[in-house]
Amino acid sequence: MSIVMRIRRALPVTALALPALLGGCALLQGEPEPPPEPPLTQPQFESRLAQLEQQLAERCDTHEQWLMRHADDTRRLTADVREVGSLVRHLQSDIELLSDDPVIIPGQCDENADSPLDNKEVLGRSEWIGLPDVGTYLKARVDSGANTSSLSATDITRFERDGETWVRFKMALSDDAVVVDRVRDEWIEAPVVRRVRILQAAGEESRPVVRMLMTLGPIREQVEFTLNDRSHLNYPVLLGRRFIMDIAMIDVAETYLHPRPEFPGGRPSDEASEDEATDDDENEVNGDES
Repeated sequence: MSIVMRIRRALPVTALALPALLGGCALLQGEPEPPPEPPLTQPQFESRLAQLEQQLAERCDTHEQWLMRHADDTRRLTADVREVGSLVRHLQSDIELLSDDPVIIPGQCDENADSPLDNKEVLGRSEWIGLPDVGTYLKARVDSGANTSSLSATDITRFERDGETWVRFKMALSDDAVVVDRVRDEWIEAPVVRRVRILQAAGEESRPVVRMLMTLGPIREQVEFTLNDRSHLNYPVLLGRRFIMDIAMIDVAETYLHPRPEFPGGRPSDEASEDEATDDDENEVNGDES
């Protein structure tokens, strides 16, 4: 066979094998890169833009709804605050009305209830007192600033009787003192109830306390008196808180609200006004226990 014929017979085989060889070469070199996307056409660009606008509009709607919900809550809160403010203003107006013109609701009083002032005698700042056991009347100054009552005394002597401590004394009276004259130099004896300490500018002093029957208007009581010399004062007797408490009140604008008691040898009570006119309260100094 001729060489030309052999070549012709081999061509078909070679043509079939060549693509296989080329494919094998391609596998050895890796996958080729994808071809670039073709540029968007005008309709495709407008479609993409419309999709973006739709998505943005949906997000805006969602945000607006969120704002509206919170705005409703804010409005409700604002309304509540305004309502509270209105209530406070009304309350302030009510308080101002009450303060300007208070409404007083009278309580129901029990007519049978005891008043603290019931059964108490009213005393002036000066009164007449009587000492029945001594038999005389004396002027007394009523002073709630003093604790214990005081009787002007001198020549105070201590002694014992039946195992108890007693004192013997005379009343210390000035020449102008209004008293039943026969008792001026009379000795008076009484048991000592206790002793009190008096603090003064000159120092400390201890005074005996005696209990004596005393009258003042309708009052008739055993009264404790400290004994000390009051002859330099206008009143030989001072009535303090221990006597006044629970039985009397003081009207400092009045004097001698109760009549002077009468004793044998003394002057009648209807002449007491002449002796009362000699009072001088301004020179009275309280030097007794307070």
